[in-house]
This record gives sequence, structure tokens and C-alpha cells, in this order.
Amino acid sequence: MEGTEMTVGDLIDRLSACDRDAPVRQAMNPFFPMAHRIAQVIQATDETGQTVVYLAEGRDADTQLGHLPPEVAVELAWQSPVQAPPRRPRRTASGQ
Repeated sequence: MEGTEMTVGDLIDRLSACDRDAPVRQAMNPFFPMAHRIAQVIQATDETGQTVVYLAEGRDADTQLGHLPPEVAVELAWQSPVQAPPRRPRRTASGQ
């Protein structure tokens, strides 16, 4: 198995540290980060004969929940932290 892939055991270890009542979401597309509900866990065999587990989103219209929270995209290194630009003094109606 490729060393860079997360295994089911790795996933279980990471999930065991989480709140058991928290909903599970899937973060997708680093260039347009969106959050999705996970509806299914499927175990299958890939084209090489290796057993693989897939986390799949549902078919319902509300499966895609919207934009991924910015702090999650930053934590995933999909986006850089963004700071508000410095404020400039406003001009008055007389142009000064």
C-alpha cells in the first residue's frame, strides 16, 4: 500500500479523538472549497485488486452544504490566511 494514503485504521484513530455525536462532513475541491455531507461508506476492490473504502456524498439536493469555513481551508493548506487590508482615512465631500 502506498505510504501517503490514509488507511481505515488511520481514519479510525483520528476519528476516535473526535466528538462521537459530531456530524461527518467531507471537504472537497481545494480551488473552490465546499463542504459536503457523507451519506455512505462503501468498501470495494479497485482495478489493482486492492481493497479500498470510499466515503460518498448523498444524492439529496442539500448534500452540498456550501463553502468550507475559511479556517478549515487554511488548516488544510488550501488557502492562505487572509488579513483585512489596512484602513485608509476616508475622504470628505470636499475631496480632502
